Amino acid sequence: MFVKDVMVQNQVGLHARPATFFIQKANEFKAAIWIEKEERRVNAKSLLGILSLGIVGGTQIKIIADGVDENAAVEGLIELVESGFAEETR
Repeated sequence: MFVKDVMVQNQVGLHARPATFFIQKANEFKAAIWIEKEERRVNAKSLLGILSLGIVGGTQIKIIADGVDENAAVEGLIELVESGFAEETR
């Protein structure tokens, strides 16, 4: 199991569009992946799960992965979150 914290950079957080990008990236990996905010943990491959966390910009989240490619999964998703999902270019 590999766990890492990351701060959500984009202003609006993980609303539908960035959450969709996040899920597409998560689905590139075989590992089971979760997002944890405060004490709630949801499947990172579930749109409803991610949206239910209500993650806004400036929120600290944990990305947790367990499986053969867990390190690559967490690092890839953190890179996506830190990029701000390219929201600034809009």
